[in-house]
Amino acid sequence: MAKKSTTPGETSKSRPAAASEGGTSLVIVESPAKARTISKFLGRGYTIEASIGHIRDLPQGAKEIPEEYKKEDWAYLGVNVDKDFEPVYVIPKEKAKQVRKLKDLLKNARDVYLATDEDREGEAISWHLCEVLRPRVPVHRMVFHEITEEAIRGALKNPRQIDENLVRAQEVRRIVDRLYGYDVSPLLWRKIKPRLSAGRVQSVAVRLIVERERQRMAFVSATYWDLIGTFGKRAEAGTTSETFQAELISVDGRRVPESRDFDPATGRLKDAGLLMMDERSAAELLARLRSAPWRVARLEDKPYTTRPYAPFTTSTLQQEANRKYGFTARRTMQVAQSLYENGHITYMRTDSTTLASVAVEAARQLVASQYGEEYLSPSPRVYQTKVKNAQEAHEAIRPAGHPFAFPESLRNRLSPDEFKLYDLVWKRTVASQMSDARGHRVTVDIEATLVAAPGSPSQTARFQATGKTIEFPGYLRAYVEGADDPESDLADREKVLPAVAVGEPLQCAALTPKSHTTQPPNRYSEAALTRALEEMGIGRPSTYAAIIDTILERDYVFKPKRGNVLIPTWTAFAVSQLLEMHLPDLVDYKFTAEMEDELDQISRGEMNYVAYLRMFYFGNEHRGLKQLLSDKLSEIDARDVCRISLGRPSVEQLKPPTSNQAVEQVANLPESGQVDNLPCGEEVFVRVGRYGPFLQQGDRRASLPEGMPPDELTLQAALGLLDKAGRGEEPLGICPDTHKPVFVKVGRFGPYVQRGTAED
Repeated sequence: MAKKSTTPGETSKSRPAAASEGGTSLVIVESPAKARTISKFLGRGYTIEASIGHIRDLPQGAKEIPEEYKKEDWAYLGVNVDKDFEPVYVIPKEKAKQVRKLKDLLKNARDVYLATDEDREGEAISWHLCEVLRPRVPVHRMVFHEITEEAIRGALKNPRQIDENLVRAQEVRRIVDRLYGYDVSPLLWRKIKPRLSAGRVQSVAVRLIVERERQRMAFVSATYWDLIGTFGKRAEAGTTSETFQAELISVDGRRVPESRDFDPATGRLKDAGLLMMDERSAAELLARLRSAPWRVARLEDKPYTTRPYAPFTTSTLQQEANRKYGFTARRTMQVAQSLYENGHITYMRTDSTTLASVAVEAARQLVASQYGEEYLSPSPRVYQTKVKNAQEAHEAIRPAGHPFAFPESLRNRLSPDEFKLYDLVWKRTVASQMSDARGHRVTVDIEATLVAAPGSPSQTARFQATGKTIEFPGYLRAYVEGADDPESDLADREKVLPAVAVGEPLQCAALTPKSHTTQPPNRYSEAALTRALEEMGIGRPSTYAAIIDTILERDYVFKPKRGNVLIPTWTAFAVSQLLEMHLPDLVDYKFTAEMEDELDQISRGEMNYVAYLRMFYFGNEHRGLKQLLSDKLSEIDARDVCRISLGRPSVEQLKPPTSNQAVEQVANLPESGQVDNLPCGEEVFVRVGRYGPFLQQGDRRASLPEGMPPDELTLQAALGLLDKAGRGEEPLGICPDTHKPVFVKVGRFGPYVQRGTAED
């Protein structure tokens, strides 16, 4: 264990040199790959070695806690909450050998360059290296955001000191997360089941996913009908040419509804004035329209302009790699790390969308040479970042160096994943300096006068078609978001309508009834979850990959065999239910976002970190985390938080009764009543037990099929599983050879047949 013994940023100006002037300069980076790349640019006189990440951290368990602290009440935290929240740092066993190696190299060094990443984690690693190695030679903090010879040479000439505020920011975040995780997690173990975890951002992410699934479970679909017409300009002999499709939007001024017009909780129209058609009424309307005359009632032609996307940040790179290639956040960051360490892209952990002037110039030269001057924006584009914390706002992610290496020139040197990601970064960077895309959006309203009964007023039906033409593709020539092939996607984006004029008659070639069923809200993909967290100001993009990994590892969410969405488990429901009911602030979106702002204030030196930690843990006017958890321990009923209600079945939902007594009870029920006095009429719950979730209704229990999404477990489906479990011990028949009973069972991999009983 090493306590804080030096001031962050302290150099050898206050320490005597211990090495000879003839020694080498020791350059310490985080990874061996980064060390190998930098060694290409630095010749004799430099020794480059990796720390292999953090060389020390808070204790990870009781075994790592130093003996002198084991009797302290706070020892399990690894943070002395009674003494200004002083952390206890230890060197893990697996890092001891590397620390010894660095100390040996230091003996022959004339000075030390700490070349770790230029962010909170990198700054903290450099500080810990100073604390553990205690160099008695000059120490320089060397920072760069790309690993090119020019950048490395420039960083050597312009070193700085360790940034104390960045170190403190990393340390305070680490302590807050440790207090939250190590104190809330045991509550989950006691009230739900072992091996669960809670986290400041992790638990909020789980809540988001659970809330979306609740919306899907509560969703009531609705089906409505409209008509699709195929129209064309009149030609000779009554034929049509240049056909296009239009959709019914209104009848006699009453608008035909869209999905958004239905209440997702009831499936009913929000506005009773809208025209809701079923299959029969749609067919009747079609019949009335067959002989109706058609004309162009309205024509709208509006020019549009779209601007290129900003260069990639950590978050937008993760989202786009997920959309285009299905990469997980972790996979994206691993590939980006490799590209950075091998000198192909700039630093991949950034919230900034700005580009260095040399990068802007390199991108603009590429645009002019590859696409032509007309595709170059009139002046250099500057993108504004929303990041409040300027200390952590580096350059956007872009190809390293200048001019940028063409993707094809690196294809043989990169892995398939690395090539895909580099190509993505290259195109987005170049497109960011291209001209706007221009075009026209055209809307055509087509009206028909319906044949009315004698003496009745005439009615009109209106159809609408929309078209889009790309007049000048601009940046879309290089990059189309969410598409692999910009050229083919451009063709898909265009929908050309024939030239028509208001009042012009049209020919209706076909009318087709079409049904629509409203769909529940989409589940979160990794990209969508990352975007939601970022928009809410929760967490930092550099941590999202680790958060998603954790919730997958802890079985809070799972992915289907096909698809890339995150589906919550019933354990996630129980954990979110406990936190929402008893510790609402800890998973409150606004509260968590405000915490993020406060931690950023600490990183800028605008807030006292000890006062903040004391308020968070011990409280002031409000209860702090410690007291809150102490009060809740006896208050929380494990049975309540571990069961999720699926509802109480009505008479119509009951299976046919199998006993005479049950038949009589059902016969005596009121028509609209609930089945309160029947075992099968009791409320149905999903119970989260220590060995997994199961169904319960009174004394009846049933296992749940593995991998079944919660929104598929309707009340009717649950009753079916309970009914099947009740019949599970009845044999299907008798084996003619062995005379043993044959059972149908349902296991973790689906149904199977069993001959004989368990005792056999």
